[in-house]
Amino acid sequence: MFFAVTFILNRSMNLSGGFWVWSAVLRYVFSLPILLALVGLRGKLRPVWASIRRSPGAWLLWSTVGFGLFYAPLTWASDFGPSWMTVSLWQLTIVAGVFLNPLFGKPVPLKSLGAVAVILLGVVLLQSQEIVSNGGGGRDALICVGLIAIAAVTYPLGNRKMMALCGGELDTTQRVLWMTVCSVPFWLVLGGIGGAVRGLPSPEQAVQALMVAVFSAVVATLLFFQATHLARNDPRQLSLAEGTIAGEIIFTLLGGVLLLHDPLPGGIQWVGIGVILLGMLLNCRAAR
Repeated sequence: MFFAVTFILNRSMNLSGGFWVWSAVLRYVFSLPILLALVGLRGKLRPVWASIRRSPGAWLLWSTVGFGLFYAPLTWASDFGPSWMTVSLWQLTIVAGVFLNPLFGKPVPLKSLGAVAVILLGVVLLQSQEIVSNGGGGRDALICVGLIAIAAVTYPLGNRKMMALCGGELDTTQRVLWMTVCSVPFWLVLGGIGGAVRGLPSPEQAVQALMVAVFSAVVATLLFFQATHLARNDPRQLSLAEGTIAGEIIFTLLGGVLLLHDPLPGGIQWVGIGVILLGMLLNCRAAR
């Protein structure tokens, strides 16, 4: 539910004329002091420095991959379709998560491959109506798929690399805070581009970005990262934890239609959403 706020408000900022660059940058600008306070009030700032000093390059690289190269494409994708379409395509991260296992010395959970095939079929059905449409719809659909495919790989990749790097030294809040800190160079560059191209964001966009920071960058991310941390040693349970994001579809569809007046999915797109949700349930069954 909290992750769904990202897709709804990113689309809202896009419809009101906000530049996607600022939607992405401001999320991390606003979440940084909140996370800093959460960790600082518990007196847990100092232990992180030891981990960063040992591997500063790895921290910068995988924080940029896991946060920067994940969220910038995901936000940009909101320019190319309603919020329910973006979040439905985001389920590709379940597919990516399954096939990333060998990079970490873990087997691909074979029982999950059937669920992966079902999810991919749902994605194809979801986009088929747009791809075969006349005008620019097909081009926009393909761009949207490409951007979200990048985000779907970089998010679990960065998260898992950082879990491996930190081991059991840091808790979830510490890790999210310092991944945010280490991704700051990326956001500074992107913010400079945003200022040069479109100027500063409007107060309305800043307020909505603050809401995304609180509900998604802090609450949702901490919950999700804690779940994946608990499941980090079991490929099946990790696949299950990452697969729960499919629930975003329901909340985003309701919020987008009720709050933003997004068009309802067409007949074949409803089928695609249903097939994606079926794939998520099959993935849960395989991980049971």
